[in-house]
Amino acid sequence: MARKEVVMIGDPLLRQKAEPVDFAADPVLQYVADLRDTLRSLQQEKGLGRAIAAPQIGYLKRIVYMEASGQTITMINPEILSRSPELFDVWDSCFSADVAFFGLTRRHRAIQVAYQDELGRQIVADFADDLSELFQHEIDHLDGVLFIDHIIDQQIIMRSEWERRYRL
Repeated sequence: MARKEVVMIGDPLLRQKAEPVDFAADPVLQYVADLRDTLRSLQQEKGLGRAIAAPQIGYLKRIVYMEASGQTITMINPEILSRSPELFDVWDSCFSADVAFFGLTRRHRAIQVAYQDELGRQIVADFADDLSELFQHEIDHLDGVLFIDHIIDQQIIMRSEWERRYRL
């Protein structure tokens, strides 16, 4: 268990589709621990960030780890079952962009996701607003899609400007 290096935008690995986790063959708990340790380290270093996907630390496996506001969610083999028709715009960034800039993206207001937890139990959960956006971003990583693919009309701002305008 250790902090892993973050794979940066431009590395072809981030454009690959992650493989499903095989609970019988894959070191699931090690993957989750590495994601946890890396996220916590990045949160301290960068002062923000709520989740990370396995491809961002070089594991082409379908795992997302989220830790924010006292809540922890591990999603293994997640699949978005439904998306609300309502969309909303949100400024987004990514550890794979070194959180250097933000882009205005459009996401579904609510989603329903089926996934397994780290013990293999099947879960179906609904997420709205900020968690909907967050999990759409992270699940995109598992399919080789990046937040920069969702930027609306090239609306990009540097982190310092985003913090000046929007950080509470």
